[in-house]
Amino acid sequence: MTTKPAHEAAVPVRPEDQKYGFGQLLAYGTQHILTMYGGVIAPPLIVGGAAGLSAGDMALLVTAGLFLSGLATLLQTLGVGPFGSRLPIVQGISFASVSTMVAIAHDGGVRPVFGAIIVAGLIGLVLSSFFAQLVRLFPAVVTGTIITVIGLSLMPVAFNWAMGNNAKAPGYGSVSNIAFAGLTLLIILVISRVFQGPISRLSILIGLVAGTVVAALAGKADFSKVGDAKVFALPPILHFGTPTFQVGAIVSMTIVILVIMTETTADILAIGEIVETPVDAKRVADGLRADMVSTTVAPVFGTFPCSAFAQNVGLVALTGIKSRFAVAAGGGVLVVLGLLPVVGAVVAAIPYPVLGGAGVVLFGSVAASGIRTLSRVDYRDNLNMVIVSVAIAMGIIPIAAPTFWDAFPSWFSVIMHSGISATAVVAVVLNLVFNEVKAGNKPGASVFAAAEDEYDELGDTLDDELRGEKRPVTNSRRGARQSSPTEH
Repeated sequence: MTTKPAHEAAVPVRPEDQKYGFGQLLAYGTQHILTMYGGVIAPPLIVGGAAGLSAGDMALLVTAGLFLSGLATLLQTLGVGPFGSRLPIVQGISFASVSTMVAIAHDGGVRPVFGAIIVAGLIGLVLSSFFAQLVRLFPAVVTGTIITVIGLSLMPVAFNWAMGNNAKAPGYGSVSNIAFAGLTLLIILVISRVFQGPISRLSILIGLVAGTVVAALAGKADFSKVGDAKVFALPPILHFGTPTFQVGAIVSMTIVILVIMTETTADILAIGEIVETPVDAKRVADGLRADMVSTTVAPVFGTFPCSAFAQNVGLVALTGIKSRFAVAAGGGVLVVLGLLPVVGAVVAAIPYPVLGGAGVVLFGSVAASGIRTLSRVDYRDNLNMVIVSVAIAMGIIPIAAPTFWDAFPSWFSVIMHSGISATAVVAVVLNLVFNEVKAGNKPGASVFAAAEDEYDELGDTLDDELRGEKRPVTNSRRGARQSSPTEH
């Protein structure tokens, strides 16, 4: 009986199980946290402001959000029993729930917000296994479309960061702000092009650090709040009082939770595509359970629903670091930041324009990953092109026309105001109608399919022309041969 050499036995079976040394794990994990840090602290600040909380209570909301995001990330990446997808997914406070929480907080403060989250989270936890069975409804034409829209829907965030993030602040959209974003982007591109290996993979982190240093030298980075922050503080339990339960708030939050589950499902499928690892219904269910149990316990620590962060999906695609342990290290960093407010204050001093420069690369890479997935879709003699075009258009509506759905019922507008969930719903429904329901299907029935054949023929002809070759052009709709102009 032969025994494999030790170095062969250590090779991981799955890409996401790749392990690195402690220093590399810490560096890669920190890069993930720097990428999503602004997104984690924004919802607590927005909701806390709507509820009229004091500056001290707002700080507690932020700290609790960091702490819980870290615990949720550890659960999602490392897994405990049936909880956790064991994929390189970063969890954070969900943006999808912000508008609903603000509406509830305006009327009754944060206590009914927390009560609604607990009930809605439990409902989502019960539905996780059933929801995961819908994975078969997400073929490449659906997942590719969703991933593309995830990237496109995040681009306005990057542009807003590049302009300064606060439209009411002095200098918003100034040349200097955009210049800092451009400088950060340039540093990332140069490092990616010039260096190879570990340095190239840390291009985002290096770009953020270098951009912040330059901004600090120019007087554009404010570290004044660092001295006021506590060195160590445990997140208090039920600091804001016992949650209250209101039927209307619970119904609204349950709709939001369904939206979050849709987005998390899309992110899990997206990361599976990027990592090139199998993702089945069981794995999706495990990921959703981690999402929902984190959401359910969030109010105990004084924070809000958790979900997968799409921007970190882009970071995995960009860096090629597929290890879930690298992301777990990032989760550990988040936990530490939640316990050490002074460290969090230092990270919070990264200027938004610098984050914007990095965001352009990160969020663009998500869209590029979706396009790569769509390139594997068969568009001949079917209506896949219709599915992609309509679903992307619906996902772009919240970006191009933010008030488009305002006149519709609230339950409907909550779903459609999220470009990601709108795309998911439309793509899944159209795929069912056009591909799963076979009755009445006819080959080449769509003008889009015919147009695709024409584009292919034209592309092949142009390629040959550029190479100096001549070939006939075929009209695929009539099957007739037409001579190219060069033959006369």
